[in-house]
Amino acid sequence: MNFKKLAEDLGLEEEEYMELIELFIDVGMADLDRLQSAIEEGDTEKAARAAHSLKGAAGNLGLRELSETAKEIEEGARNDQLGGTADAAQILKKKLDSLVEAVKRLRKR
Repeated sequence: MNFKKLAEDLGLEEEEYMELIELFIDVGMADLDRLQSAIEEGDTEKAARAAHSLKGAAGNLGLRELSETAKEIEEGARNDQLGGTADAAQILKKKLDSLVEAVKRLRKR
């Protein structure tokens, strides 16, 4: 993941962008927990809100794949279709985990 390019695209210094990414990871993991809980409970409104939060934050940071996956989950939840959202939530978790690993690799340099 090219954090420098993502930062430049947003008009930020890389270090500023990384601070935002780390905040996103913290909040995103909490949103993901809420999303998974909502899916287990069958609460479409709660699932839609959590996915919407993830979608917006990821989109604002230029994380298109994360944003698109969250958008699919949000749309499914808003249409009262949680059936496929559990699989999509697992994909979202893997993408968040990959982001965490990319940040760790960058910080080790």
